[in-house]
Amino acid sequence: MINLELIGALNELQKEKGISKEVVIAALEDALASAYKKNYGRDKNLAVKLNPDDGGITIFHVRTVVADPDFTGEENEIKFSEAVKIDKKIKLGEETRQELTPDTNATRIAAQTAKQVIIQKIKEAEKEKIYDDYKHLESTVVTGIVRRFESKNVILAIDDRVEVLLPLKEQIPRERFRISDRVKAYIINVEKSGKGPNVIVSRTCPEFLKKLFQMEIPEIQDNLVEIKFVSRDAGSRSKVAVISHKDKVDPVGACVGYRGSRIQGIISELKGEKIDIIKWN
Repeated sequence: MINLELIGALNELQKEKGISKEVVIAALEDALASAYKKNYGRDKNLAVKLNPDDGGITIFHVRTVVADPDFTGEENEIKFSEAVKIDKKIKLGEETRQELTPDTNATRIAAQTAKQVIIQKIKEAEKEKIYDDYKHLESTVVTGIVRRFESKNVILAIDDRVEVLLPLKEQIPRERFRISDRVKAYIINVEKSGKGPNVIVSRTCPEFLKKLFQMEIPEIQDNLVEIKFVSRDAGSRSKVAVISHKDKVDPVGACVGYRGSRIQGIISELKGEKIDIIKWN
C-alpha cells in the first residue's frame, strides 16, 4: 500500500498544478510495474492496479493464452486448457491476470517509485505551464536583462523561470551589450525542449519595428493610423508606410510627434537607425 499522504498529494496536484489525477495514477502504475520486475523477474510481464481511494496496490502477472500444442513454457504464456479454468470465456490470444502477493520490499519500492513519479510530473507540469505562457507571448515585444553571453549570442532573463536567446543574426549590427543591460526584443519563436521552452527573440525583424511604433504612438493603438508596410535594413535604414483612417489625422505627423519626440524614442531604441515615414499610396 502506498502512503495515504501520497494519495493526498495526488489530489493537491490536480487542484494546485492542474495535473490530472488519472494521468499521475497511470504513470505510477507503469512505473511500479517496471520497478517490481526487480523483485518478480525482469522477464515477467507485470501490470499494477492502484486504488486511488486507499492507496492499495494489486500486482498482476499478465500471460497470453496460447494453444496447448504451441505452448513453449515461457513464463508469460499460459496453456488454453489452464486458462479456461480461470475464465471459461477466455479466447486464444487474450490475456489472463494472476494476482501476486506484494512483499515488504515491494512496499518499499512502491513508496520510492511514487515519490519519484510525482516529482517528475510536477516538473513536467511546470515546464508545460512555462511553455504555454511564453507561447502566448509569441509575436510580442518583451524586455529582458542581459544575463550572460554564449559565444556571440546574448542570453536574456525575462523573468525568474526561463532565459531567452538573442542570436547573433537577430542582433542589430555593431550593437554592443553589457551584463544587466535592459533590452527590448521581439519573440519570434517558442519551442518545446527537454529542459523547458526554447524562446528565440529578435531585434532585427521588421515586426519588431512595427511593434515599437504601436507601443509609442497612441493613434496606431486607437486604429486611427495604420502601418501598411515596413521595409528594414536593421542598423542602417528603415521605411515605414502609414495611412490615416480619419481625415483630420496626419499619419506621418502622428508618428513623428511634436518636434520628433515620438520617433526619436524609437530611433534611440534602435541605436540610431534612420527611419523614413511616408504616406501609403
